[in-house]
Amino acid sequence: MENETTLATSPNLPAASTPATSAPEQASGAVVNEAQEIALSLADKAQGFLEGLLRPWNAYQIVIALGLFIVAHLLAKLLRPRYREWMRSRENWPKWRLRFMLLVERRLRLICFVLLIFPTVWLMRELTWPSRSYLLGVIANLALAWLVIAIVTRLINNGFLRSSVRYAGWAWATLVILGITEEAISLMDTAAIELGTLRLSIWMLVQAVFTLGLLFFLARSVSKATASGVRRNEDISPSMQVLVIKFAQVGLYGLALFVGLRATGVDLTGLAVLSGAIGVGLGFGLQKVVSNLVSGVIILLDKSIKPGDVISLGETFGWINTLGARYTSVVTRDGREYLIPNEDLITGQVVNWSHSDDFVRLDIYFGTAYGDDPHKVRALAIEAARGVDRVLGHKAPVCHIVGFGDNSVDYILRFWIKDPTGGLTNIRGNVYLALWDKFQENNISIPFPQREVRMLDDGS
Repeated sequence: MENETTLATSPNLPAASTPATSAPEQASGAVVNEAQEIALSLADKAQGFLEGLLRPWNAYQIVIALGLFIVAHLLAKLLRPRYREWMRSRENWPKWRLRFMLLVERRLRLICFVLLIFPTVWLMRELTWPSRSYLLGVIANLALAWLVIAIVTRLINNGFLRSSVRYAGWAWATLVILGITEEAISLMDTAAIELGTLRLSIWMLVQAVFTLGLLFFLARSVSKATASGVRRNEDISPSMQVLVIKFAQVGLYGLALFVGLRATGVDLTGLAVLSGAIGVGLGFGLQKVVSNLVSGVIILLDKSIKPGDVISLGETFGWINTLGARYTSVVTRDGREYLIPNEDLITGQVVNWSHSDDFVRLDIYFGTAYGDDPHKVRALAIEAARGVDRVLGHKAPVCHIVGFGDNSVDYILRFWIKDPTGGLTNIRGNVYLALWDKFQENNISIPFPQREVRMLDDGS
């Protein structure tokens, strides 16, 4: 009995001694088998479709579709010149309408094909069996879907993004109309890589791109609407407007990124360590960029400068055009636009000519001869300054003696203006010209150094 039992169980011993396959290898083999099954299923459908084309009525439908396409091509070629002539007569139309009409002109052949094939399909369904117009119906639906996608994607301004969305929409519409979306999704989902607990497949990437693109588009639209509403609110200062707009943009885009990644099934906890390492690397490599970003936030919070202020930093004098996240745009009187890093505005000495108010006092220096009455000179100087445009009258100009020089009595003339954005050098020049005219009228002389050379006779 013991020998019989041993013989009976001995065939199972080699199977028990065979080394077991690891779990990753089993999972990899299952994925490969699934991909092979999906590919074979798609191949069978493609083979069945090609074999179906050999049937008489299917071949007739292909010939009818080709004939309709040729007719649409000839019809579009005939209508295009007349259509262009009609468009030229509508020059007073809005630009958006003219652009739409131009889009119709470019897709005129496809439009004619759609207008021809759908009545043909409806007519054949009434006269023959539905199966004898099945291929024509598929072709008609494809043509209509491509036409609608081409027109809708024209609303996207960015050329690369418009082309990407258009081709992706054409591919997805084709899969839906042909009825092979499940196989395509399964095939894209099987092509994946695993990074620890994170699994990335082609289908997940497609979902992420579509979801993030849609959410970013919505965030951009909301951000534009918010910025427009904030700029229209006159109760908010310009610096606070910029700050609110920047925080709104950061919050909306950050929320769009977070929601998009969560919606596509990405485990954000698995990216925590990686994002932390990247953040440390960026912190060391982009210190200046981060410093400028923080400096921009500080400038907006303390309201030291704001759009429209007139500032001078070193040799740069102009007014602030925009406050960016990294730099501040300063436009000078000669039309140059300087992009000054925000860090320089925090650490450097900046003269803000319109920080608390728009009043600016300017000083000019001049001298007159000792033979002229200083009381009269002072009165004439004040009168000359009052007659110059842009010089304020309610903040009266003043003139003082500041010293007795080697060749002249030295004066300082002080006056106020309220529009520093109009320039400082030009107003000083106008006041100097007014002084010159006033002194010439009243015989006030402006001395200048003179040298007298005498030739001495040596007596020979």
